[in-house]
Amino acid sequence: MSNKIIPSLWFDNNAKEAFDFYTDVFPNSSITKDSPIVVEANIMGMDFIGINGGPIFQPNATISYMPIFESKDQLDHAWNKLLDGGQILMPLDKYPFSKHYGFIADKYGFCWQLYYGEVDNTNGQAVIPTFMFCDKQQANCKDALKFYADLFPDFQEQGALEYPEGDMKGQIMHAQFVANGVTLAAMDSGVPQNFNFNEANSLTITCKNQEEIDYYWNKITADGAESQCGWCKDKFGISWQIVPKDISKLLKSTEANQALMKMKKIIIADLAQA
Repeated sequence: MSNKIIPSLWFDNNAKEAFDFYTDVFPNSSITKDSPIVVEANIMGMDFIGINGGPIFQPNATISYMPIFESKDQLDHAWNKLLDGGQILMPLDKYPFSKHYGFIADKYGFCWQLYYGEVDNTNGQAVIPTFMFCDKQQANCKDALKFYADLFPDFQEQGALEYPEGDMKGQIMHAQFVANGVTLAAMDSGVPQNFNFNEANSLTITCKNQEEIDYYWNKITADGAESQCGWCKDKFGISWQIVPKDISKLLKSTEANQALMKMKKIIIADLAQA
């Protein structure tokens, strides 16, 4: 997979169905791998992972995905497809930040911000994973940007706008940054919300060796939380998966998969020897 940070979506055992839907909704998209547990797809140039994990986690708008369309017709086509079973969060309309934009939750609960603009403004990347800090994490976007600047050795902040007035004055209205070559965005919610980050949306960091795994794991869990099988949460509640880049090769045997289930932080040598 090409992007070193991969959006990973948790499904109630219908990841293949969902990605079939997404590859119909979005142009230049295709499924690249299909297995009973994990489905991989490329959506407008961005690699995604779908996990068939069951009904444990339900997605919400804390993490959304912003496809950038340079064609209004393509944007309208995608919007109309997403309306099938979807829920409009912000109507498709003209806004100060875009001449044509809409925010929608699809029929699986995952959220998309369809934006009419120029891909050059997002470093040539056509889908931008976007964090929204709200409820318990409201007003924490600035601190999160500082944390990620320290976490990622390859980090570039590309501008942040603050709310100029109102209850959220001084908080982040929109920020764009690059981490490990992947363009991301973040914001504090402009209105009160009653939901928080959860494991339905996670970000997978692919690591070249055990040293990198140890680095990210230790930095993220220092004030965060450990989970199983390479999963962890940072101090803001965002879920990350810290995995070796060739994990699929390491998990070809039943014994390796059984070894993984017993791990919190992934130990490459133990998987290789299983």
